[in-house]
Amino acid sequence: MDRAAIQEPARRPVHRLRSLAAGVLALAVAPLAHADARTGASADARAAAAASAPLPAQFLAHPLFAASYACSEHAWGELPYLGDDLGQDCVQQQFVDEGGHAFMKSYRGDGRRNEDWFGWDQPVLSPCDCTVLKVGVNATTNVPGVLGKPPASMVVLQAADGTRVVLAHVQSLSVKEGEQVRAGQAIARVGNNGYSRMPHIHIGAWKDKQALQIRWDQRAMPVP
Repeated sequence: MDRAAIQEPARRPVHRLRSLAAGVLALAVAPLAHADARTGASADARAAAAASAPLPAQFLAHPLFAASYACSEHAWGELPYLGDDLGQDCVQQQFVDEGGHAFMKSYRGDGRRNEDWFGWDQPVLSPCDCTVLKVGVNATTNVPGVLGKPPASMVVLQAADGTRVVLAHVQSLSVKEGEQVRAGQAIARVGNNGYSRMPHIHIGAWKDKQALQIRWDQRAMPVP
């Protein structure tokens, strides 16, 4: 990744956008990023660094879906790239009855088909009032359980205060670069492409070269 292209938007906007499309997501290089983050540093050293680091600023996001969902979060420094650091991977869930016992699950059956996943091809909502800064499309759809190849289809948004948000693994984008979108507006659908094993949406946010911790606006959160 050309970090300078991301860190100096005023000097090289074209290269910066290309860098965003090609590699702002370490989803494209996650195994290497994960290894680099661990190489030569013990868990104790990383814990000490985290303890001395300032608390990250937060980004209040409108829910991604109009349905129940769960997210796994990237730890601080786990994937030290803007768009990945402190990012989240989100999947829709539903209650599934199995012999009189109801469990919250992300898919029906064995999940081997994309159509088995409750989130597959469901609308993805904009997390903010933003401008569409960049879109990228990977037309190859992955098979669940099989890791695909980067890059992921994505949309990069920019808020009025300069905060940038990336949504990855989308499909059927319904917005174009330069378009204004509102929080809660459907802008794409859930896909399974790029560095992914299942239908889900990755979200990452940053401002002024600093990763932001994402919080969901519970006032707009759907209630099952």
